Amino acid sequence: MRTIVAAFHVLSFPVANPRALLSGDYMPDMLDAIREVVSLNRQETPRSLRIEAAGRDSPVLRRLATQLAAGAGLREDADCGDCVVRVRPTPGSSGWDVLVRLSTRPLSTRSWRVQGHPAAANATVAAAMARLSHSDPEQRVANLMCGSGTLLIERIMLTRARAATGVDLDPKAINAAEQNVAAAKLSGQVRLLNAGVEDDAWLADGPYDVLLADPPWGDKAGRHDESEDLHLTLLRRAHDGAAPEARLVVLTHEIKVMERCMVATADLWRPVSQTKVFHKGHHPRIYVLDRTPSRR
Repeated sequence: MRTIVAAFHVLSFPVANPRALLSGDYMPDMLDAIREVVSLNRQETPRSLRIEAAGRDSPVLRRLATQLAAGAGLREDADCGDCVVRVRPTPGSSGWDVLVRLSTRPLSTRSWRVQGHPAAANATVAAAMARLSHSDPEQRVANLMCGSGTLLIERIMLTRARAATGVDLDPKAINAAEQNVAAAKLSGQVRLLNAGVEDDAWLADGPYDVLLADPPWGDKAGRHDESEDLHLTLLRRAHDGAAPEARLVVLTHEIKVMERCMVATADLWRPVSQTKVFHKGHHPRIYVLDRTPSRR
């Protein structure tokens, strides 16, 4: 479940449009689902309700939100409601679905994340990347451009590592990573360096069997016009620190840039897979690459 953002109770109704959901025929099932969520979350009981849907500000959906909140004894909060109800057309059918999130908070929430970072990776995506790295307790792991340490922490919490190193040029990011590592009770198991990937200091704990990276996309961090040079540098420097059978896992929204850079470094890295994910309103991809065997 560490790779799941949220789980929902799905109700499908044979109706032509959301207005029909206001009928007394369907309201009891929806309220039962909401009460189930309240009973499941006794430690963080939901106090308010919101609807997530295209056109949620329409009179019909606003009325639906009002009726559901009142029926469940919750306060309606269109922006921050902690009981989340989604309304969508039923996939592959003519009906409509109502989905009620089973947890008060998204499952991507981590107790160890005490310090954020503007461009921090979603923890569920980071957990998926850790699994794609084929983790093993004997591996040496490096998190390049580590930010607040999400990728590195998720990897070490999945399986211990022989060595774990995070490196980032931003001292504020390293400070945040140190606090998150401490909150995850991993102090002493992780080495954090305030340096760029061009610096050789992070190579000391290598060669690395797994390298993880979430380079800036030019959105909340970095600049788009510098992205190509940044991705090329990442791939080349990762190779410098890689063991002969190393795996590199990269999360990036710069799809065209990344693919051009993979072509340019085809002698260094062999693409294994790519996975499209949803991440804070974007659809980046997780790229898995294996080090190209050395030619003799």
